[in-house]
Amino acid sequence: MLDVAVEEARKGASEGGIPIGAALFSAEGSLLGSGRNRRVQLGDPSVHAETDAFRNAGRQRGYRSTIMVTTLSPCWYCSGLIRQFNIGAVVIGESRTFHGGHDWLAENGVTVTVLDDQRCASMMGEFIVSNPDLWAEDIGE
Repeated sequence: MLDVAVEEARKGASEGGIPIGAALFSAEGSLLGSGRNRRVQLGDPSVHAETDAFRNAGRQRGYRSTIMVTTLSPCWYCSGLIRQFNIGAVVIGESRTFHGGHDWLAENGVTVTVLDDQRCASMMGEFIVSNPDLWAEDIGE
């Protein structure tokens, strides 16, 4: 499942955007929707990877059994989305470069798995070093 999110992150980087990707899956592992951070590409600060994947999944009857897979620990905005719609599980590629709201999610009943994937950490680490101002803008600093 992480491979889908990594591919989305790579697409975002190739478009000149922030390399964060996400995908929403059913409990059975079917892909419902995927997306990437497209803040730069669309000039829209609300298009984070998780929100893009969520929108691309379309309406679902419920979200409790769904799994959000993301290359990076979700920020507070995306963590709020996960809680608002009761997404039951989050799989995170890495949280070394950014520790978002995943502890809060776990404290509130969301199953959180941090994989510490080297591909994700390298991609973000290189981006942050090369684009510090854009990264600071993305995380609201």
